Amino acid sequence: MKIKYSKDADILLIELRDGIPKDSIDLKEGVILHLDSKDLPLEIEILDASKLAMLKEISVLTPIGT
Repeated sequence: MKIKYSKDADILLIELRDGIPKDSIDLKEGVILHLDSKDLPLEIEILDASKLAMLKEISVLTPIGT
């Protein structure tokens, strides 16, 4: 599992496992679950993350794009 954060876009991405997203489900406004071709969860994307998550409490942050 990897946790990435883009400060510029204010997006927190939690990668549960490797794969290519084929579909997505809006779980709640600003929270998106990305699924693979077998409808298994791949990643959770949180938009406007600084408003929804306590980013200072997350100890493993890797910038998106690395």
